[in-house]
Amino acid sequence: MNPLTTLKLALRALWRSKVRSALTMLGIVFGIGAVIAMVAFGQGARAAVRDVFANLGTNTLVLSSASGRSTMGPSAGASGGASITWEDVTAVATEVSTIQMVAPILETRGTQVVSENADWNTGVVGTNATWFRIRAWDTIEGTTFDEDTGMSNAKVAVIGKTVATQLFANASPVGQSIRINNQPYEIIGVLTPKGQGPRGDNDDTIIIPLKAYQQKLEKPGVAKYMRGQLLIAMKEEHQVEQTISKVTALLRDRHKLDSADEDDFRIRNPAEFAKAQQDSTERISTLLAIVAAVSLLIGGIGVMNIMLVSVIERTREIGIRMAVGAKPTDVMMQFLVEALVLAAAGGLLGLALGYVAAWWGAGFFGWKMFFPATTAGIAFGVAGGVGVVFGLYPAVRASQLDPITALRYET
Repeated sequence: MNPLTTLKLALRALWRSKVRSALTMLGIVFGIGAVIAMVAFGQGARAAVRDVFANLGTNTLVLSSASGRSTMGPSAGASGGASITWEDVTAVATEVSTIQMVAPILETRGTQVVSENADWNTGVVGTNATWFRIRAWDTIEGTTFDEDTGMSNAKVAVIGKTVATQLFANASPVGQSIRINNQPYEIIGVLTPKGQGPRGDNDDTIIIPLKAYQQKLEKPGVAKYMRGQLLIAMKEEHQVEQTISKVTALLRDRHKLDSADEDDFRIRNPAEFAKAQQDSTERISTLLAIVAAVSLLIGGIGVMNIMLVSVIERTREIGIRMAVGAKPTDVMMQFLVEALVLAAAGGLLGLALGYVAAWWGAGFFGWKMFFPATTAGIAFGVAGGVGVVFGLYPAVRASQLDPITALRYET
């Protein structure tokens, strides 16, 4: 019997039991769809972590006061818990040889900002021009601060794309005015969009000069202390441990801390956090892919079960075919092709389901759309293999039926 005839017979047999055939395919459909979706989710999550890693920088550290700990040195008291002074900032920038640049970050969240036609609650950051260089953050329109402006009390602002969209939906923001705490600021630039980060929308922010922030947004009486964070850029990526050690020794000496005293400051390495998050994401993605692969295996078992039922139901049909001259190999090939068709059709539907799930996940989680073509090809191949492997036993069983016994079988 030629292959085309075998295929026609298989399709005709499957079409006679449309509902059962569709239900049989569901295991394959959801198995392949789950594999593709889980791999796509994993790739999207890894890409999101890589973007965060790139935004933070691979050679940066963050210095801040040790929140929640009692300060042990002379910085306690009027500081209200802050321990890093502006003199400390200068000392860190000038006395640690492995440091290339530093940028203070003073920040207020949920500040109401008003334009001529709209208002928006956002975060306001006070910093200097170095901050833009450390974060490698340029503008799509206008410009950022120069060195003099960044350290001044000039009422100028650089805004993120989200703020620009909310306050100036149909106009260019550059050159226009906004009010922050009832103080007017001229917009000189719009930052390049960076998307989501660990703290939410990176583009939902306004950057103003450091002294302008201190004078207009910071509470009075705390001018001695830096009530924020210090972003540190090292000269080389491999100098992380060396820099942490040097900054720690410098600040402990400046704060007059004894060996028994805990640090009254905290140094964090964002790169380590990003790497740990990436490792965790990869493990979870691998686990989910394994679970999805198991569901594909279960779908294959479902194909085998249904094909066995089909063999039993069609015993008399098999006997008639063999009585009129069909060879055992012809019968075996028919049932094998039926299983393969079920798996292939389920595989195609699974690819479509996986694509839709990957597209939905990208939109829901806010990361790039990934469709793992290689994984999809492998999954489809596996689906065909599942059809062959799990359809082989029912096919062999059908081919080994005794024609006389089969003809006597009553359904």
